[in-house]
Amino acid sequence: MNSKQLPIGNEQENFLSIILLSYFSGERIISTYNTLSEILKREKIPFEFIIIDDGSTDNSYKIALDLENENGNVRSYQLSRNYSSHYSAFAGLSVCNGNCATFVPDDEQLPYQTIVDMYRLWEKEEKLIIPHRIKRNDGLLTEFYSNSFYYIINSFSDFKYPKGGADSFFLDRELIDIINERIHPINTSIISEVLRLGFSPYFLPYERLKGINKKSRWTFGKKIRQAKDTFFSSSTWPVKVINFLGVFFSLFSMAMIIFYSLVRLFGNPDFWGSSLPGWTSTVVIISFFSGLILFSLGVIAEYIWRIYEEVKSRPGYIIKKKPIPHKELESTKDIVQKG
Repeated sequence: MNSKQLPIGNEQENFLSIILLSYFSGERIISTYNTLSEILKREKIPFEFIIIDDGSTDNSYKIALDLENENGNVRSYQLSRNYSSHYSAFAGLSVCNGNCATFVPDDEQLPYQTIVDMYRLWEKEEKLIIPHRIKRNDGLLTEFYSNSFYYIINSFSDFKYPKGGADSFFLDRELIDIINERIHPINTSIISEVLRLGFSPYFLPYERLKGINKKSRWTFGKKIRQAKDTFFSSSTWPVKVINFLGVFFSLFSMAMIIFYSLVRLFGNPDFWGSSLPGWTSTVVIISFFSGLILFSLGVIAEYIWRIYEEVKSRPGYIIKKKPIPHKELESTKDIVQKG
């Protein structure tokens, strides 16, 4: 390890933690660190660089460990498996020491100057800054799906996402401690949990860069799971709608019972067409309400399943212990043999 001592957030004022969410990042880890170091040193911003490897099976973690050994302000960790970037972010906040923290992707799609801009806003006592994309450069179809998703979320959510969505943020130590101590990172989205905290977030627009061409780690299955987690962790609207439909159809059924009872007792059977068979309407009504009941049970099951997972208190992520360096292992053996 480099002889430089890693500064601790409480010991150095205005100390920034930059968390790199790494997954099959390879040499991009080094280039990201070097570029950020050059910018932040020029801006005179003290920082630590935390690498959270999300269960990569290539040499990404080894590169991260080598970078840690060469630089005193670098720390690297690896999760026990691939948990996705949201849970990597929770892991990064749990080990950071800074007075403030932010995340950076390794694909260079976030302009690094945005980090400096957010830091300067934090110096002006903004506790939560959320950069949001005003342009994605991902193609019309992807932009349509993204904009539609966030429009739906904002229509039914208990809080509002910025237009175009956001997947990063810059936050003060106060919020970091709240997340680490109060939030259970399971079946949720970290941006949802951060927005739910309040603190009058400052929304900072930026134009997403083209970045590095690489295969996205967001598979279709991961996108669907994250969309469900984001929706159900952001809104209780589905349960409220089911409750409303239950009350509405109960009153409607009572009204129909009273109406047809009066028709049967006091009405003219010829006028109401009693000779017509009623099996068609019966089948339609039964099919409609059967589908509504099954749909309602499915929505309720999503919430119950999340309660079940929460009760089991499974960890949202597991950080593996670091391997003991070969030289250190040899010196330990020598001490044991001499003892």
